[in-house]
Amino acid sequence: MSIIVVNHLSLDGVLQSPGRPDEDPRGGFRHGGWAQVDDDPSMGEVISQHLGQRFAWLFGRFSYEDMLSHWNRVGGPFRSGLIDADKYVVTSDPSYAPRWPNSHVVTGDVLGQLDALRRDRAGNLVVMGSGALIRTMLPAGLIDRLLLMVHPVVLGSGQRMFGPAENAQAFRLINASSTPTGVVVASYEARR
Repeated sequence: MSIIVVNHLSLDGVLQSPGRPDEDPRGGFRHGGWAQVDDDPSMGEVISQHLGQRFAWLFGRFSYEDMLSHWNRVGGPFRSGLIDADKYVVTSDPSYAPRWPNSHVVTGDVLGQLDALRRDRAGNLVVMGSGALIRTMLPAGLIDRLLLMVHPVVLGSGQRMFGPAENAQAFRLINASSTPTGVVVASYEARR
């Protein structure tokens, strides 16, 4: 099994609040919904190809709460896939009780537990959003693949997907294409 990160990024690496204006205003972020301008159906098709038939979601607590709350309100086919799939929620609060079915808490030795899940579980673990979690997993070598939709916009502020790390992590490009709206869809695999 692999841990796959699937995220929308701006040219300057921001992943905060791509989907809607009220998604994540933390830190006074005022560019919410920035990825919607470049939305293209081909991105959904590429994402589906990379997830595989059997996968579970892996979220930091903030992304889990926001994504599940939003899709439960909005409905649609993505809602069913999100609700029905197994979801692993990383949190520093051992008493945290997730609200949605098929949700499992990961706390304590998070890196050890994620490594064990990666080795022992059938199917992929897919991360969306969850910047702090990504910045924790990356230096530990727990990210196997990246699927990034890089939008032609520089935001200048906001949470970035990558932060300072003491250990470099090398990836190799597997595939890249662009959409009619100018989004570069790039898939990378970790070089170990």
